[in-house]
Amino acid sequence: MSRVPVFLVTGLHADSMAAATIGLQFDLPDAVVVRHDLDAAAGQLVRTVSDLTGLLEREVVPLEHACASCAVREDVLPTLERLGALGRWGAVVAHLPVAADGLSVCRVLGWDPAAAPSVRIAGVVAALDGTAALDDLLGDEILPERDLGTLESDRRGVGEVLGGMVEYADLVALFGETPDAAVELARHLARPGALVTRDWPGLRADRLLPGLHDHDATEAWVGEVHEGPSRVGEGHHVWSLELVADRPLHPQRLRERVDVLGGGPFRSRGCFWLASRPGAIGVWDGAGGQLSVGLQGEWGRSRPMTRLLVTGLREDDAREELRRVFGECLLTDAELEARGPFWDVAADGLEPWLGPIHRVA
Repeated sequence: MSRVPVFLVTGLHADSMAAATIGLQFDLPDAVVVRHDLDAAAGQLVRTVSDLTGLLEREVVPLEHACASCAVREDVLPTLERLGALGRWGAVVAHLPVAADGLSVCRVLGWDPAAAPSVRIAGVVAALDGTAALDDLLGDEILPERDLGTLESDRRGVGEVLGGMVEYADLVALFGETPDAAVELARHLARPGALVTRDWPGLRADRLLPGLHDHDATEAWVGEVHEGPSRVGEGHHVWSLELVADRPLHPQRLRERVDVLGGGPFRSRGCFWLASRPGAIGVWDGAGGQLSVGLQGEWGRSRPMTRLLVTGLREDDAREELRRVFGECLLTDAELEARGPFWDVAADGLEPWLGPIHRVA
């Protein structure tokens, strides 16, 4: 039996997500819709299943840990498999919890297809409120300030979360009165080849069912270490800049200037290389002045480098300052000659963000 195609709907605004779900229902009349709503305060997940005949089931599921990723692990994937295995519908539309991304579902199935052998990911949709998209993607709010039903401990920036959804999506739909700048910003953030539309585009089933999702291309686009072609771009309203270097960053100067490199009204993501932590891949993920940094694995066979993709609006064109400050953070020729690119130090001042330096005895 062939795998049933699944379409994931992601977003931060319930109305826009509902509009995208309804659009998919019209385009896929032989579809079943499963919707998950997370209530972190109550520690529960509400699951509803429906098709054109009406509501088929409603269940309140208690969660041991009320977060979006836990919801995916504990109920979303098993429900997708259960519905697909029934063989009653030609497609499944999965309205994910608000603030839950499609990446977690896609990667679980990518790593372990046996986790849900009856289904396949056919498309990931990011549904945005077009009137709020610029503020959502480039503003400085964090999730708890939005009362989205997520955990108080989830302090990620709204722009970081929504930007990640747009970057992972196969189709980005902006609903409502959407300014041109918002559409252009979404196109700059989205994977090349992804669809970006105002409202729902109305796709035919024979286009949807084979699948819009290109897992390898998507993973390459969102990967922290990008070794592909330049992603620099410029439009009427939006610019994209890459900050690239094959020499490491100076930890103290980075700490002193991180507010410039990661603190403006722009989206920034990628990898960085520190002289004080030469073997570790630094991960950079920020938007609208909120920035998350961390370490993720070792460079291994990859060539150590810093490569940050920064996207912003032309009315806030910070490219000249970003280039200057980035250059100031790199090791100088004199520093490279004196100490080399690989420092053996016990501390670098970045421990509050990156943890202690681990050295081989």
